[in-house]
Amino acid sequence: MSRIKEFNLPDLGEGLTEGEILAWLVKVGDVIELNQPIVEVETAKAAVEIPAKWAGEVRSIFHPEGSTVEVGTPIIAIDTDPGAGPVPESTTSAATSDLPTPSAASLAAVQVAPPEGMVEPGLIGGVTPGGRTAVLVGYGPRTTPAKRRPRKPPAPTRADHGVVVGGKNLPVTAKPAPQVHDRPRVGGPVLAKPPVRKVAKDLGVDLAALVGSGPLGSITREDVQRAVAGSTAVAEPLAAAPVTSGASFGADREQRIPVKGVRRLTAENMSRSAFTAPHVTEFLTVDVTRTMKALDRLRGRREWRDVRVSPLLLVAKAVLLAVRRHPMVNSTWAGDEIVVKEYVNLGIAAATERGLIVPNIKDAGRLTLRELADALTGLVQTAKAGKTSPADMSGGTLTITNVGVFGVDTGTPILPPGESAILAFGAVRELPWVHKGKVRPRQVTTLGLSFDHRIIDGELGSKFLRDIGDFLADPEAALLAWT
Repeated sequence: MSRIKEFNLPDLGEGLTEGEILAWLVKVGDVIELNQPIVEVETAKAAVEIPAKWAGEVRSIFHPEGSTVEVGTPIIAIDTDPGAGPVPESTTSAATSDLPTPSAASLAAVQVAPPEGMVEPGLIGGVTPGGRTAVLVGYGPRTTPAKRRPRKPPAPTRADHGVVVGGKNLPVTAKPAPQVHDRPRVGGPVLAKPPVRKVAKDLGVDLAALVGSGPLGSITREDVQRAVAGSTAVAEPLAAAPVTSGASFGADREQRIPVKGVRRLTAENMSRSAFTAPHVTEFLTVDVTRTMKALDRLRGRREWRDVRVSPLLLVAKAVLLAVRRHPMVNSTWAGDEIVVKEYVNLGIAAATERGLIVPNIKDAGRLTLRELADALTGLVQTAKAGKTSPADMSGGTLTITNVGVFGVDTGTPILPPGESAILAFGAVRELPWVHKGKVRPRQVTTLGLSFDHRIIDGELGSKFLRDIGDFLADPEAALLAWT
């Protein structure tokens, strides 16, 4: 049985067919452990870390950062017995390449991951003692840091024919290319991220003629710019370019951002929802002075001193209690029928570096106020760290979007697909307000409720929003009366 095993990109959940490699957490030559995170992959739903299926030494990485890889495609080769001496020639030739596509010899000499049901319990793809399939980090924690064997990197070389710039073959007059930190590319496809390829295309630089200084010998933006700078002195006498002054407009002053992953899925979902469900939005301005005072009293209690307490906590509680009074709000349009949910998976919209995501708190209506606070804290921290799993973003039934954290008063939010209502919670501001017959400074906010008018008519939507407002106007009284 071969020592060298290929690890295929696993299905990360819900039938996803591909993922983008965001970052490799190991390099060729690293000695890794079972279940040690080796790569960060972004799918259409989230970015997740994938752990190693075997312990051993990394022999090959088949796809560079920025590549989009289909589920089931080999992404890394691991020597599972690195202390057993040199690998036989047939296996070595198959496992020492860092090129994106493995050769036929590699496929013949490498043992591919076993099919479902044949994996040892606790490994990726195997069934854990709890009955779940282990595909994400957390099944078998790593106990010691990875060790990397020292090795001498080969000296980089530059093609003798120079660099092609603007379609002309020109000698290189710039200083030598910098030392390559990882294995340099030797033939095969050029390793470069899409933005780098765009810059090279705009500047007329042939990437195949460059030696990269990035990870795994990939071409960086600096490599392209260095090639252009080194060719300028020769290019100028060949073609004198007219000198212009004033404003310039062109690709060099534009930025192109690929629409993929979370951002693409969000765009598709919002477009489908906006043009499928007939949206109605209502607004309510509320005096939340008593809510803010209640939060202060809550923070002062001994058992709540280490708990993150924000106005969003009581807004969430208000929504959950209002759903009990108006259960039709927590439903889904299913064509010939309306599905009313007896559980509330409360979604909280979160802005992340990769775009808008809406993770949800499962069965939030059953949680105590303290449990709800802890769940909100965990949800926000996980989202900010970019570690929200696809499972945490599926199955939502009702959503809150807190636009107030950006200083916005309110908005007209679009429904997440499959949901019938979404509440926008605006900024809390001190404003002049008529209170007990006199104008006084009070803490005021504005709520915006969008709902699917196929399910929720104006009366139901108005009563639901009114009850949320009544709770926030006097949360302690509402808790006593409604629970």
